[in-house]
Amino acid sequence: MGNRLSQIATRTGDDGTTGLSDGSRVPKTHLRVQAMGDVDELNSNLGVLLAEPLPDEVRDLLVTIQHELFNLGGELSWPGGTLLKDAAVLRLDEALAHYNEQLPRLKEFILPAGTRSAAIAHVCRTVARRAERAVLAVAATETINAAPRQYLNRLSDLLFVLARVLNRANLDGLGGDDVYWQSERMKRLDAAEH
Repeated sequence: MGNRLSQIATRTGDDGTTGLSDGSRVPKTHLRVQAMGDVDELNSNLGVLLAEPLPDEVRDLLVTIQHELFNLGGELSWPGGTLLKDAAVLRLDEALAHYNEQLPRLKEFILPAGTRSAAIAHVCRTVARRAERAVLAVAATETINAAPRQYLNRLSDLLFVLARVLNRANLDGLGGDDVYWQSERMKRLDAAEH
């Protein structure tokens, strides 16, 4: 991981391969590269969320998560290497407990909606789940440390909780509560169609 990018357009990938941190080259369709891309997409979506008005405590947490995701992506690009520490997973567990205890218990399913920041957090949650599946696909054929798998699992849970927190933060004047799935409404609509 000692090399830093000094040139972006290297043209070394024109043949459909990409370089890993250990110097090896793999097809851009390789499962490891897919997982790296999903983690990068998640980190980019968190950047969009960070462009929204957020409580300072949530903002600080998300910035830390972005750095940890960069470590996770680096670890994926370095077969056999370790960059994401167990402490990062513990930090997510602690944040999850902290924010979850502030919320009312869910009795219904909620929709991925509400304030703009909450909706973006839900998008991040779904990308985190996809990244987790991609890492698990790599782990089915190659050795992957436990921390990346655990981190993405906890992060998707935390993003669900943070979406609920952001709906209540009311920073844009639109918040207040979760948007609940209305099963009775769906039953009425189905009945009206028949």
